[in-house]
Amino acid sequence: MQAAADKAIGLLLMLVTILVICAEWGIALWASFLTPAMMLVLVIILTVQVRLSRKVFVAVAALLSIALVVTNPNWREIILQGSAAAAFIGAFFAALSTLRTVAATSPAIERAGAFLAGQRPGKRYGALTIGGQAFALLLNYGSIQLLGALAMSNAKAEPNAEIREHRIRRMLLAIQRAFISTLPWSPLSFAIAISTTVIPDTSWTQVLVPGLLTSSIIAGIGWAMDSIFKPRLSVMPIRIDPPGTWTVMLPLIVLLATLIIGVIVLNAGTDVRIVGLVAVLVPAIAVAWLFIQHWSQAPFISVTRRISTYILVELPTYRGELILLMMAGYIGTVGSQLLAPIVINAGFDLSSLPTWLILVSFVWIIPFAGQLGMNPILIVTLIAPLIPSAASLGVDPTALVVALTAGWAMSGASSPFTATTLLIGSFAGVSARHVGLIWNGTFTIVCCFVLSLWVLIYAFIS
Repeated sequence: MQAAADKAIGLLLMLVTILVICAEWGIALWASFLTPAMMLVLVIILTVQVRLSRKVFVAVAALLSIALVVTNPNWREIILQGSAAAAFIGAFFAALSTLRTVAATSPAIERAGAFLAGQRPGKRYGALTIGGQAFALLLNYGSIQLLGALAMSNAKAEPNAEIREHRIRRMLLAIQRAFISTLPWSPLSFAIAISTTVIPDTSWTQVLVPGLLTSSIIAGIGWAMDSIFKPRLSVMPIRIDPPGTWTVMLPLIVLLATLIIGVIVLNAGTDVRIVGLVAVLVPAIAVAWLFIQHWSQAPFISVTRRISTYILVELPTYRGELILLMMAGYIGTVGSQLLAPIVINAGFDLSSLPTWLILVSFVWIIPFAGQLGMNPILIVTLIAPLIPSAASLGVDPTALVVALTAGWAMSGASSPFTATTLLIGSFAGVSARHVGLIWNGTFTIVCCFVLSLWVLIYAFIS
């Protein structure tokens, strides 16, 4: 029974992904009517299998849908929009995960990760920050799992308990902060995919440069705080040279170059959104990588088996993440349509607020909502319809995306409900709340202040 349900989840998600890609590329639009029905069946199957905390999100989505039917005559159109948002998120997740599953079996990637984790103490944080961004771009949350496991292996080899404890904390924080620093600029991040969708007239190419500067601020503050507040040890750690040289990073650099160049070339040659390009390019790179891995082992048969295993076995294991992310998109889309009339009737008009206050509020509201269990996808899609147009605010639309993605990154650092803090906490043997508020509390506050200033500089000066 379980095996049949898993196969159904994998197949339905693949079909939804294909339909979403077709919609993004403007082909086979006649089949788009199938997407809402497939999404409904997929959500029902997933709901039966996930734990209670995930079922709550489905229950909230159902209650909001009922409220919408009762109060809004355009409920059908809005529910279809919510279903489309959920389908897009599920498809984007499935497409990105292909690269993660292929990288998990790559000896070259493991060697590169071991090299970063094995750096000497004075260089380790910087190496994990820079190299961790490259891993995050390719592996998404898999970068935390891979580098976290290698970091723990490295730390556990240290016989001194005092050194080991500090090493674990500093290495894991470097990995986490490297990951969140990619969110404001990576074409593979949900932060970019969702923000450029809800803010009109924006794209990844417009956000790339300011996003990289946001990333540099986050990574730079992390490195500075690690250096300034470096623990004073009662014993001197033994310095051991890392295995290999920086040349072990070449396969990772080639993959990154292939991905970025591919996105830029396709973006220049087509009118398809970046998310639509990524949803095709990433699986294509993953399949090509599989052929390289299995070239001497009956490649066509081996690759077909790996793809089948990914769809029918591996994808269903992400059921908890899938239902959370998809329902966050649906709840945000539907909930915003219920919230907007309430806000208007209450006489509250965001356009009456100073532009600087609106921009800065995004940097703080998103991580604050994360403390209450609100996924960034949910909060961003929820508040998007309430945001005045960029023209009325007197700023470029990209400035809104820069502010939203900055807040999104800070939620990833501090919220005890995000995958980043949960994964880091599981490796360290502490709670996600401890990671978010104790380990990253001061870091988050400092970053929010500096990022608030950066957002205003970009909006009004740059």
